[in-house]
Amino acid sequence: MSFEIKKQERENAQSLVRRFSRRLKNSGILIRARSLRFRDRPKSDFTKRKAALRRIEKRAEYEHLSKLGLVEKNQRRGRR
Repeated sequence: MSFEIKKQERENAQSLVRRFSRRLKNSGILIRARSLRFRDRPKSDFTKRKAALRRIEKRAEYEHLSKLGLVEKNQRRGRR
């Protein structure tokens, strides 16, 4: 998915760059490159399982503390 831009007869550098930029934008190469730039790897099954267990454990701890009255149920994070 590449393209070639050749300087036309009696064309200045500014119009050549403008024509190149327009062709690049319309080709979709730039959008694809930007989308792949910060691509995250998919999480492994072990990591997913570990995160799920941690969530379950935290939820159980929160419910236990709320039953003891040490945590308000509708408390917003960061505010007291």
